[in-house]
Order: sequence, then C-alpha cells, then structure tokens
Amino acid sequence: MVFGQVVIGPPGSGKTTYCNGMSQFLSLLGRKVAVVNLDPANDALPYECAINIEDLIKLSDVMSEHSLGPNGGLVYCMDYLEKNIDWLEEKLKPFIEDHYLLFDFPGQVELFFLHSNARSVINKLIKKMDLRLTAVHLIDAHLCCDPGKYVSALLLSLSTMLHLELPHINVLSKIDLIENYGNLAFNLDFYTDVQDLSYLQYHLEQDPRSAKYSEPANRKLTKELCDVIDDFGLVNFSTLDIQDKESVGNLVKLIDKSNGYIFSSIDSSAVEFSKIAAAPLDWDYYRTAEVQEKYMKDDEFAQLTSRMQ
Repeated sequence: MVFGQVVIGPPGSGKTTYCNGMSQFLSLLGRKVAVVNLDPANDALPYECAINIEDLIKLSDVMSEHSLGPNGGLVYCMDYLEKNIDWLEEKLKPFIEDHYLLFDFPGQVELFFLHSNARSVINKLIKKMDLRLTAVHLIDAHLCCDPGKYVSALLLSLSTMLHLELPHINVLSKIDLIENYGNLAFNLDFYTDVQDLSYLQYHLEQDPRSAKYSEPANRKLTKELCDVIDDFGLVNFSTLDIQDKESVGNLVKLIDKSNGYIFSSIDSSAVEFSKIAAAPLDWDYYRTAEVQEKYMKDDEFAQLTSRMQ
C-alpha cells in the first residue's frame, strides 16, 4: 500500500507552499516523499518535483494552440491527463515501493466539484496502483472574516467532499495571518466546528458590506444554503500555520489516521485495530508511526521554515 495526499483548494490558498513545507516536514520524520505537480500553470516550483505534468502538457501551449483562456486550458489539460493516465502511472512506478506521495493539483475549483476529469484521474490511480489517499482541501483563513465568503467556502468544501468521495480534511490555511484582516464575529471554534449557522445569518444581515443579503429573496436563499450545510453535517476545519511545527504535526496526525497510515506498521487482530482507531489521536500516532525520536527539534524546524520564507 502507498499512502499520500491530494492537495486541492482555491487559488491563493497556499497549496504549493503547503506541499513544500509538508514534504520537508515528513522528510524530517524519516519518510521518503515524492511531490507530484499536476498543475500545468505552476511554473515556479519551490520544492523538488519528482513528477511534473509539464513534461506531458503545458498550459501555455494549450492556450495558444486552441485559443483557450486559463480556465478552459486547465480543463483541457486535465482531460488530456485522464486520457494519458498511463504516462502518470509509468512515472509513479519508481516511487510506489517506499515513498509517500503529495499530489499538487491546480487551483481551479470547478475541477473538483463540477468536472469529472480530476476525480477520474484520482480514482484510476487508486484502483490500479492501490493508493491510500486523503484529500487535503485548503481554504484561506481570512474568509472567516467575511460571513458571505465563509458560507461560500462551506458550500465549496461540502460540494468537493461529495464529488471526490475520498477521506477528506478541510483546512483553514494561513491561520497565523487571520488577525491581519480584522476581528472575527465569533470565536475561532465557531468557524472550525461550523456551529449554528443561524447566528452567522443574523451577522450577515447586519454587516454593511453585505447589504444585498438583507433583501427578502437573498435572505431566504442564504437560509436555505445554510440549512443544506447543517443538514449534511459533514464540514469542519482543521487549522494550519505551515511555519509552526505543532500545527503541522497535528494535521499530519489527522491525515495519517484518515488514510490509514497509522495502521500500516501494525500486524494485529481486528479488535486491536478497533482499539487504535477509537483511541486518542496522540496515542495511536506515536505508537504506530514510531516517530518519538525522529520528531524534529526546534532548531531543525527553524531551519526548515527559514528556507520556506
């Protein structure tokens, strides 16, 4: 079994920075990491790229040859990758035995809640190469400062979860910068746990920036959308400061539990597996991943973050 992450999220949410920081963090934990760039628009990679989609197709070539804009060009590139999935499978074979995979996908959100090509690529890799992947969906934390944008982020997260059908972790990235955008209307827990959205609707109506939401028709639509989110009850968020070792470590623990990495080194009965799955997160992470001695020291992490800045 091969484990890894599918890193997705809107433009500017920090996907490439995340892949850079996460690959270095996991390397310091003793894992061999291969980063796969599947974003044909990302031509300035800060990390060492094991596989690059630009070796197969380039967005600039697609746009000029087919007279497409960036969005249409990215859809074309994903369709082309799906039809040439054998190319990606062949490239991945050298890393299958002993590497942890990070897939850096484009930031065009339609690819993950509307179009089927990206999902098809992921599903084919899972079935043919026996991958165990978790979708890590990054949302810029500053959206919490605007009730309307926060509701939109919730809808995007829910739609993406339902569309991809993968183990899924939603992450509020750049949490260390959230205070730069003003005070939150509620405690941070309200936004991470997605608590009673009726309070948010009231705040939305009172916000002068959102006057249009106070109109009767828009108020009803907002209520219906919030009810859909509440009825599914699927969306919540973890937080991430990529330069804080505790923050990154806590997220790694969640990901390892969701894709089954914490069970990979255990040879035991179903009863033992159940005990581990239900146990506190810290206990099963340190017991099964065996990273107590490898867990990075402060000076090592300082060197990592200084390289990322």
